[in-house]
Amino acid sequence: MSMMQEFKNFAMRGNVVDMAVGIILGAAFGKIVASFVGDVIMPPIGLLIGGVDFTNLVITIKGAVGETAAVTINYGKFIQNVFDFLIVAFAIFMAIKAMNTLKKKETEAPAQPPAPTKEEMLLTEIRDILQQK
Repeated sequence: MSMMQEFKNFAMRGNVVDMAVGIILGAAFGKIVASFVGDVIMPPIGLLIGGVDFTNLVITIKGAVGETAAVTINYGKFIQNVFDFLIVAFAIFMAIKAMNTLKKKETEAPAQPPAPTKEEMLLTEIRDILQQK
């Protein structure tokens, strides 16, 4: 088997294709969440703490000199990323919780008892015959 054929077999396996779809959807979902966090959630939080924009919070280690940019620790971006992560984790938790609730309702639907097997039917007949005698 040629290397190209092996690669084609590998790349077209169901797991690889499913993973690719998941990564693409995850990236798109990440953009939505990033916009939600940055444009909807963070402005009210910033307002509550006095109008502070987290992404601008820095500690300057060495100031800018001429053409050289300042050396800073951008801890505000870290705080922003932590909030992004927490909101993404909460959103995923709520989505999975909703899916589990729907799945649980499906399984709790009144199910008919399973039909008796041939063995059970035969045993029932034998029991009935024995009771008649």
